[in-house]
Amino acid sequence: MAFLAFKYRLYPTPAQEKRLLNVLECARHVYNMALAERKYTYQLEQRSVGKYEQLRWVKRYKNTFPQAREVHSHILQVAVSDCDKAFAAFFHRLKAGEKPGYPRFKGRHRFSSFGFKEYGNGFRLDGRRLKLSGIGRVSVRWHRPLEGTIRTVRILRRAGQWYACFVGEVPSSAPLPKTGRTVGLDMGVSALLTTSRGEKVENPTYYRAAQKKLRRLQRQLARAPKGSKNRRRALLAVQRQQEHVANQRKDYLNKLVHTLIQRYDGIALEDLRIPNMVKNHHLSKSILDSGWGYFKKQLSVKAASAGRQIVLVDPAYTSKCCSNCGMVFQDFDLSTRWVTCACGLSLDRDHNAAINILRRAGLDESARLKTAPLPAPGSQASPGNGKRISASEAMRL
Repeated sequence: MAFLAFKYRLYPTPAQEKRLLNVLECARHVYNMALAERKYTYQLEQRSVGKYEQLRWVKRYKNTFPQAREVHSHILQVAVSDCDKAFAAFFHRLKAGEKPGYPRFKGRHRFSSFGFKEYGNGFRLDGRRLKLSGIGRVSVRWHRPLEGTIRTVRILRRAGQWYACFVGEVPSSAPLPKTGRTVGLDMGVSALLTTSRGEKVENPTYYRAAQKKLRRLQRQLARAPKGSKNRRRALLAVQRQQEHVANQRKDYLNKLVHTLIQRYDGIALEDLRIPNMVKNHHLSKSILDSGWGYFKKQLSVKAASAGRQIVLVDPAYTSKCCSNCGMVFQDFDLSTRWVTCACGLSLDRDHNAAINILRRAGLDESARLKTAPLPAPGSQASPGNGKRISASEAMRL
């Protein structure tokens, strides 16, 4: 069995939206109270407060605060669990030597969801509507079938719109039939992907295309008086524009991932350190607009469920080495878009890198790429190593 998430748009009435906001505010207060108890108990008493100790005072909270009496207990318990997950992630980062990021108190604009943890207890489907405890029957846009056995739901508010995220338990899918093909992928900025077969995938650059409209909306937001209704409307317009761009990018990348998973048994790509790469202020906007991190994550998740193999390779020297003889190119920089080698290879820079990525991953089991192995980082390879292939042969790989 496997667990899948299904996200649907909700269309609450004005009265239902008011109740949703009240429930969201109550869940935020519980989260902040759980965080405060953990923080100050450790500072004053030098002891830690556990999740189950905090779950016991949820009932007392409901009896104490009038605004919580109409809120289902599971919503408050999920808020306590969310706080516990935040501390678990904090300690994990601390042990791993990463930037810890201590859990912070949530302001009104930094808390966006609440959840139910058991179907039939607080939420259930009533025809084509979602019935929520204390809120009522909310209209849902069922744009796709809801599969499996529903376990939990989380109600999310984003850019002034409401969504229901169901988690369903579904049977594990059978692996896709074998195609006998493998591919290496080089991620770039001018072209989103270049394959080891010479194919290029266009980079749609949705953010850059929307910058003109976004700039106008942000000027309207900056000019609106703070605390006014005009400012709230302008902020909502900016948020929805940003959400629209993000949805465009995700839709494009999801369709690209589906195509690759259907076509290839094995996929090799570079294990890029994107947080370090975006420190380059000349390329950061283009890198983030390309969505490399989301693409790599989705490709790994979908490949696991489809029985495909994903190999992440060290990106060092994949672009600077000849894919025919393995020689390291001299006077090579970002402006170099076409590489020429003394062995006779003349190839697009990204195509050359994609072939090197495929070879380094060890996925090419056929006899199509009988060339020299890539040199180790920091070493030099002579141009005579390996079988030589012509430029026309390399372009067909």
